[in-house]
Amino acid sequence: MKLSKLPLLAKVVIGIILGIAFSLFLPEWCVRIFVTLSGIFGNFLGFIIPLLIVGLVAPGIAELGKGAGKLLGVTSLIAYGSTVFAGFLSYYSCVWTYPSIIDKTPETMAKFQGLASSSIEPYFTIEMPPVMSVMSALILAFVLGLGLSRVKGGAFRGVLNELKEVIELVISKVIIPLLPFYIFCIFLKIGEEGSVVAVLGLFMKVILVIFVIHVLLLVIQFCIAGAVAGKNPFKALVTMLPAYMTALGTQSSAATIPVTLAQAKKNGVADEVAEFSVPLCATIHLAGSTLKIVACAFAISYMLGMPTNVGLYAGFIMMLGITMVAAPGVPGGAIMAALGVLSSILGFDENMLGLMIALYIAMDSFGTACNVTGDGAIAMVVNKIYKK
Repeated sequence: MKLSKLPLLAKVVIGIILGIAFSLFLPEWCVRIFVTLSGIFGNFLGFIIPLLIVGLVAPGIAELGKGAGKLLGVTSLIAYGSTVFAGFLSYYSCVWTYPSIIDKTPETMAKFQGLASSSIEPYFTIEMPPVMSVMSALILAFVLGLGLSRVKGGAFRGVLNELKEVIELVISKVIIPLLPFYIFCIFLKIGEEGSVVAVLGLFMKVILVIFVIHVLLLVIQFCIAGAVAGKNPFKALVTMLPAYMTALGTQSSAATIPVTLAQAKKNGVADEVAEFSVPLCATIHLAGSTLKIVACAFAISYMLGMPTNVGLYAGFIMMLGITMVAAPGVPGGAIMAALGVLSSILGFDENMLGLMIALYIAMDSFGTACNVTGDGAIAMVVNKIYKK
């Protein structure tokens, strides 16, 4: 199989393995070359994040103002509530489990804190100051999106939609293809600094916790949907499994829409409701992705001794739920949309964002599968409301 045909997860895994392997024999002067290149890419990410927020979030919010009126509002509210609930479920699960399973000895913490202040410096840097701060971009995106959802704004809406296409092109043709190399550089530096065992140990434990929370979230979603719709929740969940398995392979909510649609109808959802709610939820309902981002962010913050209090994470989760509306439908798109919130609210720097990307993509398929399966639960609830 050609390297270009491999899925993103496979490329990232190869990047991690090669980064660790090369760190065993490459001299430090050579490692600094790759640290320099990763620093340039990291600065480019910092430059593009505000543009990414405006280009994705504003059109995404504006689009919610069109469509089926009250039913659109109800579906959007349920999807947002489900996403925020997933974030808080993830947060409290981490609070409960991480202290028991994650080794937080002074030696381990020292290795992680070394990642935030690397001893291996780049040969040079290329400054790429963003056109605005992340918070300014978020506020601008909300103002433009909410405003355009209430006014015609044909010409300006067209400009924003074209900006969205440009940003999605940058993500799909520049950022995503370079991510495996960026991850390679990060793990090359981690290996050179002797922190590989600690980082990989954290990865494995976090991935296990995330998978368990995914299962718990789906059971809760379908129990609620079953109670509202008057159906057997476990039978409904089993009916949605083909959509879950399809999403594992495609890593895309949008590409799984035909299967999700068919299985939702098998759960008794009316055709007109399924054909409205499923495509909409494929765009705005990213509960599984939110769950993963919160769990990964908490793990990194926890190991670096950063604040993990509920007040901080409540604001992060609420903002993340809105930002997920803007996530482009490509593998790794959700974490790209979340970078701005991670840096502005949780204070993540370039190295921490790189670890977030690697850890997130390691579970990308399962997050997408959780998203689309949950879409079936929302469709059942919306169908019950529609029939009243």
